[in-house]
Amino acid sequence: MQVSIDISLYPLNEKFIPPIDDFISNLKKYDNIGLRTNSMSTQLFGEFDDLMIILKIEIEIHFEKEINSVLN
Repeated sequence: MQVSIDISLYPLNEKFIPPIDDFISNLKKYDNIGLRTNSMSTQLFGEFDDLMIILKIEIEIHFEKEINSVLN
């Protein structure tokens, strides 16, 4: 099933841009999903199962580095 997911990441520290850029860069390495970014969020497009697996991996990696973050 094809889906789209809109996510926003808010690292809760003064230097919040690098963790966001890192998260998006990690998502760009997957060639089986579509990715669009804007100033407020990132949209992901692809197969539901693929997106869920990718998000689980990348969210875990992010929270291991930046425990004080909000992902919406």
